[in-house]
Amino acid sequence: MIKDGRWDGVYTMEDSPYLMEVLTELRDKETDSIPFRKGLVKFGRFMGYEIIKTMEIEKITVETPLEETEGVVVRDRKNVVIITVLRAAVPMMEGLVKVFEHARIGIVSAVRGKAPEFRVEMNYIKVPHISDEDTVIIADPMIATGSTLLEVIAEIKKYGSPKRIIVAGVLGSPEGISRIKEKHPDVEIFVGKVDRELNDDGYILPGLGDAGDRAFGLPVKLSTLPQLRSIE
Repeated sequence: MIKDGRWDGVYTMEDSPYLMEVLTELRDKETDSIPFRKGLVKFGRFMGYEIIKTMEIEKITVETPLEETEGVVVRDRKNVVIITVLRAAVPMMEGLVKVFEHARIGIVSAVRGKAPEFRVEMNYIKVPHISDEDTVIIADPMIATGSTLLEVIAEIKKYGSPKRIIVAGVLGSPEGISRIKEKHPDVEIFVGKVDRELNDDGYILPGLGDAGDRAFGLPVKLSTLPQLRSIE
């Protein structure tokens, strides 16, 4: 895990050959849906382990069958809320839950419109209670323009004041990260890598394309879905 000196609280995983190999497979246009989804699961799980490194550790005493010894407990690991931004983040959430098995799960369905406005439509929101002891992890593979995450973070903050808010992604753009940090300087960001830039359509370059389309096949038109919105 490497701290990106351009921002406070932004970390990349470029020091991990394993994760960079996973990222290489995700970037490859020949990678089809099944290995792409598996790659996102691997990313989520690895990111969970890296996030744990930043949590407080409490030393305890434990009895082995032979004698007493010192151990550790990561208590914050049991106070985690994972917010899944549909649909590309579902496999990442699966990986995160393998590490944070006690996590409560929230769902946000958000769609970013086309350039240049990049308006965000939030169709469904279901978020559990958030306490001041919780670490909220927002899973979204691509931090591109930042438009979707700005809306999601603002919505999450209506549910409480968590101990930490973390965005976990595969790739970020300098533009998107800067927008998020400007509006929400308290939010931490963990990504595999910060890529070069955005193109005019709001896609990360060199990027890996549309993560949702690549993970699940062709996109479903919103007009074919029931319009649902649930805020609790």
